[in-house]
Amino acid sequence: MSAVSRRTQRLMGALPFASLGIVAAVDVISGPDLNYLSLLAVGSAFASLVGGVRRTVLIGVVALILSLLLALYAGVLGDRQSNMSLISIAGVTAASILATVGRQRRERELATVRSVAEVAQRVLLRPVPRLAGHLRAAVSYTSANAEARIGGDLYEVVTGPGGVRAIVGDVQGKGLEAVETAALVLGAFREAAHDEADLRGVSGRLEKALNRRLSGEEFVTAILVDADPCGRLTLLNYGHPPPLILRANGEITLAEPDDTAPPLGLAVLEVDGPNPHQVDFAPGDQILLYTDGVIEARDRAGRFYPLTERAFLLKDDDPEAALEALRLDLVAHVDAPLHDDAAMLLLRCRDG
Repeated sequence: MSAVSRRTQRLMGALPFASLGIVAAVDVISGPDLNYLSLLAVGSAFASLVGGVRRTVLIGVVALILSLLLALYAGVLGDRQSNMSLISIAGVTAASILATVGRQRRERELATVRSVAEVAQRVLLRPVPRLAGHLRAAVSYTSANAEARIGGDLYEVVTGPGGVRAIVGDVQGKGLEAVETAALVLGAFREAAHDEADLRGVSGRLEKALNRRLSGEEFVTAILVDADPCGRLTLLNYGHPPPLILRANGEITLAEPDDTAPPLGLAVLEVDGPNPHQVDFAPGDQILLYTDGVIEARDRAGRFYPLTERAFLLKDDDPEAALEALRLDLVAHVDAPLHDDAAMLLLRCRDG
């Protein structure tokens, strides 16, 4: 739980007692002519927001006792208005107990959903190897769905006979259908990355798998990477944001493809896939692959996240620490829940 969440929980926990104190003080100051005893029921109502049934009952009992003492102090104990205040407090307390029971049941159900989603994420989006051939790798995934913690973005790194192959993609759409499509793409990639001689063969396998499932209006943007030990990267970009290349000398460029290609899964367009795009990749160089949830993240003024300008944050010797610094900067830029999933994969060429 974040510091903001803990602070909010503490404030919500103190709210019932603060409301009882305020109502009691106002009632004493105003005198018996203006009776505020019925407002003590708000303490029980606030109690249902956090905590358990026992706490709600306790606050209801405190409100009843406080109402009796204030009525006695004002000399109105037993009056019709005083009795109505006691009935109001008891009624609101009973309703608050029922609300607390319902809230706790929903919280248990949500905890179960989150637990299942975490297991699914570990299976579907398993951790990438920190060392993959001649590369060091790190990954970051921030889901816009706070309850499920998983969405349609995907990534994978596979070490095969010819080198290291990686994919980062983004499934069009949200929800369970997007997760199912992401699982299909990852399963096909994990098999094809070991078997196929080149990236065009890998992408052909992905296309076949998707075309058997998708209706023709759904698609997956993706970028495939083949890193051979000879210091060269081969990229295939299927309608995906171009990766960021960070040279050891500090130079930062975007690996823009020579030509554009539609996303995967759109066989109905009957167009050829992209031509392989090759870039040098020497020791100390890095490549950052990401989904559009990163570059389309907006701050409160509507400004997009300036990824290229913030790429200097990836200078840490540890790729995981470097990527975490960039992720925290992205979250700070938005200063609110993300509107789209944000996945980032950082590959760094090792020395020697």
